[in-house]
Formats: sequence, structure tokens, C-alpha cells
Amino acid sequence: MNETILLIGHGSRHTAGNTEILQFSEQLRARRPDWDIEVCFIEFSDVLVPDGLHRAARKSQRVIAVPLILNAAGHVKMEVPAHIAHARRHFPHTDFVYARHLAASESILKVLRRRLQQAMLSLDMPDPRNTGLILLGRGSSDRAANGEVAKMARWLFEETEHDWVDIAFTGITHPRLEAAIQRQARLGMMQSVVLPYYLFTGTLMERIARQIEHARAQYPQMRFAHTGYFGFEEEILALVEQRVAEARRELKPVMMECDGCKFRLVAEEHGHGHHHHSDAAPADAEAHDHDHTHPHEHIHA
Repeated sequence: MNETILLIGHGSRHTAGNTEILQFSEQLRARRPDWDIEVCFIEFSDVLVPDGLHRAARKSQRVIAVPLILNAAGHVKMEVPAHIAHARRHFPHTDFVYARHLAASESILKVLRRRLQQAMLSLDMPDPRNTGLILLGRGSSDRAANGEVAKMARWLFEETEHDWVDIAFTGITHPRLEAAIQRQARLGMMQSVVLPYYLFTGTLMERIARQIEHARAQYPQMRFAHTGYFGFEEEILALVEQRVAEARRELKPVMMECDGCKFRLVAEEHGHGHHHHSDAAPADAEAHDHDHTHPHEHIHA
């Protein structure tokens, strides 16, 4: 059976962010020359998800859609599945398989720990007990997506000697980076390491760098280090390969956490699984804020 692997990036107003996803796809092609790989984006690109699905379906009997997304929120749980459902109706002879998003995992933890070690080296290896960590995510109105960031923060706490691990978000929800830094200063942390929980560059990565410069001016008694995004790490490439392998083992399309749930079905029925151009979460993400049977670990910020 001929098959296309469709990588789905989020998309960014920052052209370099979309370019990096294309570069990531080239690295994956080099690792897997036998794979037919296509790329599309959820927003802010000429090739959006419907176009990507249609292009892939026209040449393949099976399309495996792989979201290059760390935390599943409205885009992954509602918007992309709606596009896939539409494509299935238009291409009934093509199998569409929706792979899992990248998600919190040991692979991601390994990348974070390596980045943390590099940051600590840049600070001349201070005592981890008075060096605070801040895991900085994008932020969502979906509490499960935010919970994945909290889960990784807890794992970092369990795996390191740092006494204080905070979570913060660049938008949508709280706490924000400034609040996390303020608290660590009040706790007497002498250093703070900010670990952005991002795959690729974009406008938010530039904002983070500016915010840390502001913090250096506001808190001259503290030293700060921050790491970059981690989309090109070996573990990320291997994780995509793992998601494809998982999807291939399924005898029927993979069910996402919210694929088929009553909230998403109602949203589709009323035409809310649409594409949008906004930094904010989709309006229907709030209506989708409900519990599933999937456990989530939390850490108090």
C-alpha cells in the first residue's frame, strides 16, 4: 500500500518558524528515504491542513497525519480531526490515520535535562538547590494541555536536585514568566534557568528573550540563563518515527483523546471546527474543557 506521511506544523507569523519545520522534514527524509513525506500547517501558511490532506490523498492509499505539536489543545483535538473527517468524505478510498501528537514523554524529558545541563554550565555550575527552574509553555485554555507542561515540570523536579521548579506560560493562561521570576526572587533563588517548552522558533521565542533581558535589569542580584527550542534534537526526530510506527500498528484510525467525544461532535455539527488566524485559543476550546479518562499529573505553581 502506498502511503504518505503528512507532517502538520502549527504555523507561525514568523517566516523562520515555518522554514524550520520544512528543514525538519528534510532531516526526516534523510533518515527515512523510503517515506513519502509532505508538510502542511494549521495556520499562517500557504499550505494549510485541508490542502495537505487533499494533496496526500490524491496520490496515496493511506495518509498518516502526524501533528508536530507538543500539547494537544483545540487545534489537535478539534480542528485537525474535523479536517480529516471532511477529507474522508471526499476520498472514501483513502485510509486516513491520525497519529498522536508528540506529548509529554521520556524523550522530551531527556532533551530538557540536556538543555538544563547546558544552561547550568553557562552559569558555572551553581548549587541547584538555590537555582530555580521555570518550564515555560505556550499556554492554552485547555487545562489538559497545560497539565502536560505541569507533568514535565514535575518530572524535572523528580529527576534533578533543584529545590524549586515553576511552570509559566507566554499567553492565554497564568502564571506568566514575570510572576514566576518574582516568586523565585522572593524565595531567595540566586539563579534562575528558563526552559522554553517549544519545538521551533517564532515570535514568542523572540518575546521570551526580551522578557529575560527585562528580568536581568529588574533583578540584578540574580543570574539568568535560558535555553532554546528543541525541534531538531535527535529525540524529536525519533519521537516522530515512533508516532508513525504506532499509527501503522493500528488496524483502524488512531483515536485521539477527544476524537469522537460529544463536545467535539457538537462543535463540528455547528461548524466550529474551522481554521482561524489568532494567537488566542479557539472559542470552542473553552467549551471543550472537560475531563477524560486520561490521568494527568500536576505541579502547583
